[in-house]
Amino acid sequence: MSTTKLVKKLDAVFSKYIRWYYADDSGYVECYTCAVSKPVKEMQCGHFQSRKHRSTRWHKNNCRPQCVKCNMFSQGEQYMFGKLLELEIGKENVEQLLATSRKTIKLGKVDLECLIEHYTEELKKLTT
Repeated sequence: MSTTKLVKKLDAVFSKYIRWYYADDSGYVECYTCAVSKPVKEMQCGHFQSRKHRSTRWHKNNCRPQCVKCNMFSQGEQYMFGKLLELEIGKENVEQLLATSRKTIKLGKVDLECLIEHYTEELKKLTT
């Protein structure tokens, strides 16, 4: 499988994992930035630091569920996202995320396959 296809597959499984990780028992999840509650399938995986930064693209602390309005039409509500994240995980951890996002990492096919396997297993734990 090509690297591009592996990235897409990892994005998909990681997004499901993030949404289900924060979902309630009825399959609903709250948008991190506006608090609207919707079924997991109607939500997205929002990123504090842009997905273009591979070093934090699949970092659990960098991602939270977001509605389409906040994530797509309001560019992820990055300022609000950052403020809420700071309250949740602390200023030091947010600063560490920012520093990590500036680092260049190169993930090979084996790395991507391992991440896919890891998040697939974690997702199974949440949905079974």
